[in-house]
Amino acid sequence: MGGRDAHGIGAVWRVTMALLCLAILGLSGCGTKTAPLGSIPAPPGKQAPAGKGGTYRPYTVMGQTYYPLGSAEGYAETGVASWYGRDFHGKKTANGERYDMYQMTAAHRILPMHTRLVVRNLDNGRTAEVRVNDRGPFVGNRIIDLSYAAASALGVVGPGTARVSLETIPGERIRYVGPFYVQYGAFVVEANARNLRNRLAGRGFPGTRVARGELNGTTYWRVQVGAFSSLADAEANRVRLAKESPDCFIIAD
Repeated sequence: MGGRDAHGIGAVWRVTMALLCLAILGLSGCGTKTAPLGSIPAPPGKQAPAGKGGTYRPYTVMGQTYYPLGSAEGYAETGVASWYGRDFHGKKTANGERYDMYQMTAAHRILPMHTRLVVRNLDNGRTAEVRVNDRGPFVGNRIIDLSYAAASALGVVGPGTARVSLETIPGERIRYVGPFYVQYGAFVVEANARNLRNRLAGRGFPGTRVARGELNGTTYWRVQVGAFSSLADAEANRVRLAKESPDCFIIAD
């Protein structure tokens, strides 16, 4: 599902020991040959969840709790695919990227972010390779939400849904990207967050920032320590900071 930026305490995405970065396979490369947004139909039955889930951290949407997998190795599934497009174009996805409807990406409830999949339309035999960068779908029996580009390649745009099979691509090498931050805490009072930010900056974390987020209509001010150029550096500092903030966790831009 598209990035609804419903971040808050316990809803910002955690990178535990892996945040992956794999090449995006574009439908026609870097946004070329794209149709005007106004000419693209809205997919049927698209619903925005109340909250978003992270890379490994459990998350709850519409009363259902999901537990993302630590590994996608050997994963295969058959079910119904849907797609999403212009309503979410440019908005944040669950891993912090901006959703680009013209890239070959998809949303999945539990597969790790940046998992690469081969999706086959069982109704017409078409196949496409996609990268998971979002959470969803949360409607009925659907197992994957395709970008507009992926849905076009698979012939799903017209009917809106299709029966598909999906499986992970074996032997994929994982690369890690940043910058990374350690989320130290979140506050409903902005002044408290900024005071903490200043204290942390004075302790040797000059890149510490305060990020605004909303959850269920409440605004939170999140103190994020950083920035760290590598996941290993972020993890080392998370361990250090966990002594004073046990629930801190890593995020990435």
